[in-house]
Amino acid sequence: MQGKFISFEGPDGAGKTSVLKEIDIKLTKQLGDQLLLTREPGGNPISESIRHIILDKANTQMDARTEALLYAAARRQHLVEQVIPALDAGKVVLSDRYVDSSIAYQGAGRKIGAKEVWQMNQFATDGLEPDLTIYLDIEPQEGIQRIKQHRQNEINRLDVEQLAFHQRVRSAYLKLLEQYPGRIKLIDASQPFDEVVAAVQATIVRKYPDLF
Repeated sequence: MQGKFISFEGPDGAGKTSVLKEIDIKLTKQLGDQLLLTREPGGNPISESIRHIILDKANTQMDARTEALLYAAARRQHLVEQVIPALDAGKVVLSDRYVDSSIAYQGAGRKIGAKEVWQMNQFATDGLEPDLTIYLDIEPQEGIQRIKQHRQNEINRLDVEQLAFHQRVRSAYLKLLEQYPGRIKLIDASQPFDEVVAAVQATIVRKYPDLF
């Protein structure tokens, strides 16, 4: 594969999607159609259908392993239809979430085990990892407050979990950061939005000086 695969991660309320959109605008000026912006779960009709099932607030009875398996299934379809063809074509892929999210949310948040979720996703992804992961870090209390203030019309099933759930998620992300310091780079998401965007851009430039 000749392309570049960059994933964006973070706890709920970190502003990840908004930051990613700004980076997409900046990179589109340089790369045009050689840039793919996508998200997980989603990116194609099958994965988007799975996304609806996972995030629907009505599905309160969903088992934790069922949830993890659905994410892995959506991820597999996303790779096959979008990510791998783009990378093979030499494109830059920006993905809103990837395997790290499953390890943090299902492995730690749902307490089904980071190792178990990692193994499940090794099968789903055939071992494909991002070249760079941007992790936007924020304290769970601040993230939840941001959701209440700015995303009342978009609150999903994971957003309404108890504070302890979100604390486990963040702790898992920080552990992943320790395990993969070469791939995962932390950005303080509590900074003003423009400063966060600038820090993300600088981090990408350090890895790929020719992208901006």
